[in-house]
Amino acid sequence: MTALETTAGYDYVVVGGGSAGCVLANRLSEDRTVTVCLLEAGPPDRHPLIHMPMGIIWLMRSKVLNWNFCTEREPEMGGRRMFWPRGRTLGGSSSSNAMCYLRGHPADYDEWAALGNPGWSFADVLPYFKRSENQERGASPYHGTGGPLNVADLRSPNRLTDVFIDAGLETGLPFNKDFNGESAEGVGPFQVTQKDGRRCSTARGYLKPVRSRPNLTVITDAYATRVLFEGQRAVGVEYRHQGVLRKVGATQEVILSAGSIQSPRLLMLSGIGDRQHLQATGVEVRHHLPGVGQNLQDHLDVILVQACTRPVSYGITWRTVLRGGVDLVRYAHAGRGMFTTNGAEGCAVARSTPEEARPDLQFHFSPGKLRDHARDLRFLCGEGYSLHVCNLRPKSRGDIRLISADPAAPLAIRANYLTHPDDVEHMLRGFKLARRILGSGAFAPYRGEEIVPGRGVNSDDEIRAFIRAKAETIYHPIGTCKMGDAAHDPLAVVDARLRVLGIDGLRVVDASIMPLLVGGNTNAPTVMIAEKAADLIKVDRAAAAQADAVRAA
Repeated sequence: MTALETTAGYDYVVVGGGSAGCVLANRLSEDRTVTVCLLEAGPPDRHPLIHMPMGIIWLMRSKVLNWNFCTEREPEMGGRRMFWPRGRTLGGSSSSNAMCYLRGHPADYDEWAALGNPGWSFADVLPYFKRSENQERGASPYHGTGGPLNVADLRSPNRLTDVFIDAGLETGLPFNKDFNGESAEGVGPFQVTQKDGRRCSTARGYLKPVRSRPNLTVITDAYATRVLFEGQRAVGVEYRHQGVLRKVGATQEVILSAGSIQSPRLLMLSGIGDRQHLQATGVEVRHHLPGVGQNLQDHLDVILVQACTRPVSYGITWRTVLRGGVDLVRYAHAGRGMFTTNGAEGCAVARSTPEEARPDLQFHFSPGKLRDHARDLRFLCGEGYSLHVCNLRPKSRGDIRLISADPAAPLAIRANYLTHPDDVEHMLRGFKLARRILGSGAFAPYRGEEIVPGRGVNSDDEIRAFIRAKAETIYHPIGTCKMGDAAHDPLAVVDARLRVLGIDGLRVVDASIMPLLVGGNTNAPTVMIAEKAADLIKVDRAAAAQADAVRAA
């Protein structure tokens, strides 16, 4: 199969129509003199279960709308291969995630800036968070209104979520109504990216309103295989569409927004990466950049599950089946009822020890029993609730590598969870705090038997063994195209303007550029990154045009 000789031309080609790509497509095409092409490997986001929040249970099982990645066998996790779901449709993972809107701690972004990335402190990025947001509670120093991404309170939270909040207060956590406000610490309800009880992905918020712009072309089912070059300048993208290998040209820039797994894959397939690795996999080296695919970080999560003695949870029971018909009507007509749940309604952010400078633990409360990413439908049966424990600041680092030069071949993903001993101890302390919360007086009227891990797991060694045997990803891979100062960071892939080092006309704009994980969920920061990148691109375009005018004069 050979690429077509005829090349369509645009100013900008954006690879990946996910959380970042949809933002870029909107913001770059605001200038009607600029042409933009957005390539998305997956199909359009038309399936109704994408837009129904509870549809996340089905999305985890989808073979079409989910990439269904798996890691290599994890050495500190019993040799398990970990399931890594990622969205494969317009909106990317914003079309399949739990819609939690949590930016992280302000100091996280100050740390990015301190690592040699000017313009990325919290003060620098806050305007972009605000610009992206339509905060239903109204504008404030921390929030914006009128943005494409609707941020709302859950419309029909389960009563167990209020019980969880009371339990957190009982264990000494402060109440926090807004984790994206003055404090990022405490216990309270999640806000979600929903509008009228339905998912507000970046495809719905950013892309759908502007699809009719004549200067914007969106191509779905377009699987990018490599970046095209003239010398050391990116000039287009090769992609597979409808069984044909095609190419599209970019006169200004190619922008990779394919995510923390696919963006480094594309760079490596295009000859940008570690020289030895590329040569070993049969890829012609264009530019030695050893940080590509390195610095992989992810939030690890372990779940405690409790039986519930009252018929109030979202477990699959005769009660919920009978209620389902009524609630489906409520959802269709008013956007209310249990189908609006995101599955993770309550949040707690805490310090595992008083000595921690910032909160290092996050808890997601689910008013139902969960196991294996909700793919185990039998386990969902019966009344119960779950509490997720997440180490916010892992020290373990992994990598992503090619196994061949074939773009269709799977990747070798090594998360290397718990390879740093500190990570195990943080998870241990988080587990103990979770047990205290679930064992509080607030839960007493609802508390049945501890199902997972059960009463037989008590000693520190038993808890550590349980964590290694049962912990899973909470879907926050980042860092594989690290932003950094090339003079001082050998693993830097892009500079502070997100330009690929040593290559012209090529940027990476997605979660892969994060040098460190934020202390929260990663979707909101990814949207912010794209908002800021759009401004950087516009400024650089204007500066280049001015320079050309000066040279012509």
